[in-house]
Amino acid sequence: MTALKRLTALSLTTLLYACSAFQGKPMPLPPPTPHAQLIVYAQTGTLEKMGSISVTVRGSTDDADRAIQQKADAYGARYYTITLKQEHALTNMWTSRAVLYR
Repeated sequence: MTALKRLTALSLTTLLYACSAFQGKPMPLPPPTPHAQLIVYAQTGTLEKMGSISVTVRGSTDDADRAIQQKADAYGARYYTITLKQEHALTNMWTSRAVLYR
């Protein structure tokens, strides 16, 4: 029974340590520019969330990125993070979602 308790405690400790390793450290923001900028989640700590957007475009992953940036610009966002980028099978269509920040 003691070995089972030790194994359980070790497993929980390892799991908690692994979760903290994925949190990441806060990172500084790039200076604002005339267009919305792609940032990583670790840079969003001090920003105000504006909402989320999505696009579906025919083409490549770069086309989806450009469409997200154009839509973020239209909404007046300074920064955005892409939360999903997915290709639809056999159709050359891409869906992308992003969260907007000011």
